[in-house]
Amino acid sequence: MRTIRRLIYAEVLKSVGFVILGFLCLFFFFDFVDELQAIGKPGTLGYGTPQALLYVSLLIPNHLYELLPIAVLIGTIFVMARLAQSSEYTILRTSGLGPWRALRTLLVLGLGFVLLTFAAGDYLTPAADRASQLVEARYKGVITTSGATGAWLKEKQGDKSFAVNVGSIGRDGTLTNARIFEFDDRGYLHGMTSAQTAHISGGIWHLSQVEQQVYETSAERARIQTTSLPSFDWHSTLTGEMVSVALLKPDRMSTAALFDYVNHLDANGQTAQRYEIEFWRKVFYPLSCLVMVVLALPFAYLHFRQSGITTYVFGGVMIGISFFLLNNVFGYIGNLGNWSPMLTSAAPGIIYSVMSLAAFGWLVLRR
Repeated sequence: MRTIRRLIYAEVLKSVGFVILGFLCLFFFFDFVDELQAIGKPGTLGYGTPQALLYVSLLIPNHLYELLPIAVLIGTIFVMARLAQSSEYTILRTSGLGPWRALRTLLVLGLGFVLLTFAAGDYLTPAADRASQLVEARYKGVITTSGATGAWLKEKQGDKSFAVNVGSIGRDGTLTNARIFEFDDRGYLHGMTSAQTAHISGGIWHLSQVEQQVYETSAERARIQTTSLPSFDWHSTLTGEMVSVALLKPDRMSTAALFDYVNHLDANGQTAQRYEIEFWRKVFYPLSCLVMVVLALPFAYLHFRQSGITTYVFGGVMIGISFFLLNNVFGYIGNLGNWSPMLTSAAPGIIYSVMSLAAFGWLVLRR
């Protein structure tokens, strides 16, 4: 059985590697063509072809994370179908490779792809995304949100609460146009601190070129006391990662960072539905590699004509694309319908697991 496992593992790994390489080259080309319009554009700071190539290269880990389950399905289907077409799988079956043993063999291989997908999503993608942000900020200016108001965050400290607004991230990671609104225990605005730049380290916001406004109200009159300071330190549990999430997309964060941010939103009474869905999707998405290898196993028990393998591989491509689309659609629908985040993220995997087990039972066990 060790020889059989080595044969299947080697063929599947080569096939999946070839598929993922083809996909990554295709997406690299599309991303680079999309970046051509920014090369030499007025207002950019020396953003040329080398910088564009570097920026596009830093997008590869995220594409790897998104495409791995699809590549696993296509590559495994191709190997299983080819083995069936050449009657090699029939020889393997007569050598003792039963359906359940074949399933266990592919599931062990699928676990390896699960770990690879998890590593790509939790380690490679966040690191590459931070580097791409720095490249974009350094050569294009600053990174801001799509809206004009920037990012808004909220925090509670004892009886007081704070609403924080950040306009953009500078090229060196420094926050610009930061405003901190302070509210008392009754919910009334007590003061505002604005700074041209801010830097976060060790739970402290180091503010520069600060203007503080304190609103004093009484039964007789109301007045604003304004103070200008060269610098000011504000202690907060808001981290730079949390600000990055509010300014940018959460799908490129690590699972642990998303979990911390969801807890922060819950503790401050903010809606965390979108981030909870993204957190659970991060948890379940690597497990889809197991679903894909189970979906591919029944193809080894089909009978192919000489040209039939192309049709089945194309069917595998369609199944992979449909899974990717369903996974994204469920996220949007769950967010709009206020569905359970865990169920919303697990639903595509559950649906395709039922499909794969049904195909396995019908084509493998009953025929």
